[in-house]
Amino acid sequence: MVPRLLLRAWPRGPAVGPGAPSRPLSAGSGPGQYLQRSIVPTMHYQDSLPRLPIPKLEDTIRRYLSAQKPLLDDGQFRKTEQFCKNFENGIGKELHEQLVAQDKQNKHTSYISGPWFDMYLSARDSVVLNFNPFMAFNPDPKSEYNDQLTRATNMTVSAIRFLKTLRDGLLEPEVFHLNPAKSDTDTFKRLIRFVPSSLSWYGAYLVNAYPLDMSQYFRLFNSTRIPKPSRDELFTDDKARHLLVLRKGNFYIFDVLDQDGNIVSPSEIQAHLKYILSDSSPAPEFPLAYLTSENRDIWAELRQKLMSSGNEESLRKVDSAVFCLCLDDFPIKDLVHLSHNMLHGDGTNRWFDKSFNLIIAKDGSAAVHFEHSWGDGVAVLRFFNEVFKDSTQIPAITPQSQPATADSTVTVQKLNFKLTDALKTGITAAKEKFDATMKTLTIDCLQFQRGGKEFLKKQKLSPDAVAQLAFQMAFLRQYGQTVATYESCSTAAFKHGRTETIRPASIYTKRCSEAFVREPSRHSAGELQQMMAECSKYHGQLTKEAAMGEAGEGSIHWPGYTANYGEVFLRSFSVLGLWFSILFLTGQGFDRHLFALRHLAAAKGIILPELYLDPAYGQINHNVLSTSTLSSPAVNLGGFAPVVSDGFGVGYAVHGNWIGCNVSSYPGRNAREFLQCVEKALEDMFDALEGKSIKS
Repeated sequence: MVPRLLLRAWPRGPAVGPGAPSRPLSAGSGPGQYLQRSIVPTMHYQDSLPRLPIPKLEDTIRRYLSAQKPLLDDGQFRKTEQFCKNFENGIGKELHEQLVAQDKQNKHTSYISGPWFDMYLSARDSVVLNFNPFMAFNPDPKSEYNDQLTRATNMTVSAIRFLKTLRDGLLEPEVFHLNPAKSDTDTFKRLIRFVPSSLSWYGAYLVNAYPLDMSQYFRLFNSTRIPKPSRDELFTDDKARHLLVLRKGNFYIFDVLDQDGNIVSPSEIQAHLKYILSDSSPAPEFPLAYLTSENRDIWAELRQKLMSSGNEESLRKVDSAVFCLCLDDFPIKDLVHLSHNMLHGDGTNRWFDKSFNLIIAKDGSAAVHFEHSWGDGVAVLRFFNEVFKDSTQIPAITPQSQPATADSTVTVQKLNFKLTDALKTGITAAKEKFDATMKTLTIDCLQFQRGGKEFLKKQKLSPDAVAQLAFQMAFLRQYGQTVATYESCSTAAFKHGRTETIRPASIYTKRCSEAFVREPSRHSAGELQQMMAECSKYHGQLTKEAAMGEAGEGSIHWPGYTANYGEVFLRSFSVLGLWFSILFLTGQGFDRHLFALRHLAAAKGIILPELYLDPAYGQINHNVLSTSTLSSPAVNLGGFAPVVSDGFGVGYAVHGNWIGCNVSSYPGRNAREFLQCVEKALEDMFDALEGKSIKS
């Protein structure tokens, strides 16, 4: 399975889009309506973003073969080499020329956008586990603010502030600053806002600043993935003003924006949420939410039955809601429970098709669970960071705040659905399938406390490279082989950029892993250090081929947040799916190029070239180790399921003085044993770096 990540182009019309003029501020706009008031319009750079380049075919083939080298024996490699030679000199050359010509005719987008979009929405698998990831918030630093009602109110208000700030063009543009002392200043912003949008990117480039694509942001709100036969659709209605709240599988809606587009007072939102939390209605006998976990064709058929049974208006309210707030009636026990609950829950209290679900448990533990077809993690992480910062630093209410005296019995509408016997049968079948699938998923966590980024940088090693090396050593120790490994990074530095892949498994990591795992006594600490340095250097080269600058150097500066771009993001199959730090590409990986050529061949009705029929191609895209990393002061942890049945989903973060890892697996793999092997690998590497001998 290849990674699944998708971009939707901006729609034409009045909705916010690339280069669209800012909306006028409404007359009632007050200081509590916005997160910030950027003097540079949100979409100022969008029109002038550079286009994602298509790599040269010979470079793609060379990089592909380098990635295959550690996975194949000599005989297999020679066969793959011949397939590549034939492809490069034959049908591949023709397809590449057609792809380049097609790209020149579509300068408004990127060559990967359409194919990636088709791949996502045409997938028929359930979005749960297969696509949707989660990111969990850290607790509010002020413990009394973690009360469920208080935190739900504050996060809801902050989320709507983000919506208004974005739509009124007042959200700071997303910019990667290589030299923030020059570019992230009021002086520069006052100048660049007068540069025409068609030239603004070049003005930023002159001071080593790189604006990022923000074309996906409009899908954050009022958006839902609608199941359709064969291929789903994305629906957005930015005129809707209501919030969807789920509790005990019951559906509630109420307006969070008034008729003038201003945020309803926080005390009113607090009153309505308090009313919902106090509702004694039992969970429905047939929880409708299970249907969003179904196979997409089955769900499409059942949704049509729902529509024809008199539920069209209620479904429209669910689809158009600004987002889905899920209030869970239990506290979180530990990190493993947190991961399971935020990744899938019990299936009754999530609408998995919404662009995102904001989940808040009884103890205030909170997370964002998001559907992946509408875009990448860039927009989600920005939203996540801003909501955490705003809700903790400028909370809308305090624990002592009293709810308004609003009549919630009138304002809050409970949605009721008419269910036929066929729909009840469908819900029962979806529940049985959901429960059976979730029982197969194992998640475990590791916190390695011996050291982290600070120590590794003193050793002149890339922290990300060391973490990836630990995963290679762990798999070799546990299963005796090197397997396809995926590390995702963003191409958001380009117009309608998607993602590209770093392939961490290399001849260097294989050699180093074998030395540590199979014959540590034959190598001195100095020799092991040298092999680690080679791995780090090569990992940096892979990163530089995809990124602008050295891995680990430079940062993204948002107000109050810094993410090292050498610590790349999210999921292999669905990125983010989620963890995430941004890696800015020069578009020189090989995975997306080969994917686009294959997609073009299928679209043209061309017989699939031999390169794609080669077992080695299937093997390298069977990502047994699916890895991604995230670094943000707002994030507690993130997670996702394996992308293949015999794989691991590995979310990790290298902090200043410790390393965290969150691993998922299905039967046939053992997440706990894998983490024990990761811990052993890290212990061995730290011993070697300290000059100690390695124990087998």
